[in-house]
Amino acid sequence: MKGLKFIVTGILFGIVMSKSEAISWYRIQEMFRFQSFHMYGIIGTAVVLGVISVYLIKKFKMRDYQGNPIIFTPKEKSVPRYLFGGIIFGLGWALVGSCPGPLFVNLGHAYWPILLAIFGGLLGTYFYGVLRDRLPH
Repeated sequence: MKGLKFIVTGILFGIVMSKSEAISWYRIQEMFRFQSFHMYGIIGTAVVLGVISVYLIKKFKMRDYQGNPIIFTPKEKSVPRYLFGGIIFGLGWALVGSCPGPLFVNLGHAYWPILLAIFGGLLGTYFYGVLRDRLPH
């Protein structure tokens, strides 16, 4: 029962992603071909909501679900690091037709081939963990 709120949140996230068509390979293809504003509108809305949320978290000194203060620590700015990571993420997104969140929503819709993308993402995450100390950060 302790994790029920997280399950409900995940289900609501899946419904929103599905109803907004953000899980559609065709919508993502339209975005990468600059043929439609639909996905840019969704991403822009998410960015604006994220900025507002971070502002409110900082302003009201909010705490996480365990009661610990939420602290934002500034990270070292490195343009090549963000460019390289963004290019890898974007290429994966364009090739698979989905970013990490909608992968699981597609799985919920019984699009079984998406299991290959999920497996690839998990494998990549595992290898990043193995190689993390040897990579430039």
